[in-house]
Amino acid sequence: MIQLKNIDRSYKSGAGQLWVLRRIHIDIQPGEFITVMGPSGSGKSSLLNILGLLDDDWQGEYWFGEQPVHKLNRKQRADLSRRSIGMVFQSYHLLDDLTVAENIDLPLSYKNIPTAERQGMVADVLDRFRMVAKKDLFPSQLSGGQQQLVGIARAVIHKPALLLADEPTGNLHSVQAKEIMELFRELNQQGTTIVQVTHSDLNATYGTRTVQLRDGWMVADSGRAELQATGDGKA
Repeated sequence: MIQLKNIDRSYKSGAGQLWVLRRIHIDIQPGEFITVMGPSGSGKSSLLNILGLLDDDWQGEYWFGEQPVHKLNRKQRADLSRRSIGMVFQSYHLLDDLTVAENIDLPLSYKNIPTAERQGMVADVLDRFRMVAKKDLFPSQLSGGQQQLVGIARAVIHKPALLLADEPTGNLHSVQAKEIMELFRELNQQGTTIVQVTHSDLNATYGTRTVQLRDGWMVADSGRAELQATGDGKA
């Protein structure tokens, strides 16, 4: 489904070049639930931003199915992202002046879908996420867990092939966090491919594979025996 080959990412700094990702190789198969872990500054969020097509300043090859992302222009990448990728953020990223239903409908507004069909899709998702009673509320009227549910509903309403989650339970207490992770497990069992970034060992247990980053290098991948054996992505 996804192949990253020799992905490098760096920033210019006063001392020269600051590398945040080095020679990243990863294959993601349809239906996998991958957890990316590592200390702060290891490159986790940078990797997620590249996967989500939010960052263009990298080198290497990125294949999304048959699409060579590294050869696409910005508009083509944005179109691919809207069609195929959903994103869930730690800080929710809901629009404060839109209701729950309007926030969930947002990804559909970029597609050529008749209004009645869009309304039906939103109603179905509201029912699935048990948010019908809150459809006319604004984000400020919701708890953190409820806001994250809306964020996930918005991310999956267009049935993306890939769902990316950046510390999705970082701002939630344990009961809310468990509810969100159980929902991710259910979505994955229904066929959604998921990549999550997390510091939580408990959240990692919901996945099917774990990738470890350190100082921008991939140092372990439970799906790659040679990395597991060496524990050193530089080898």
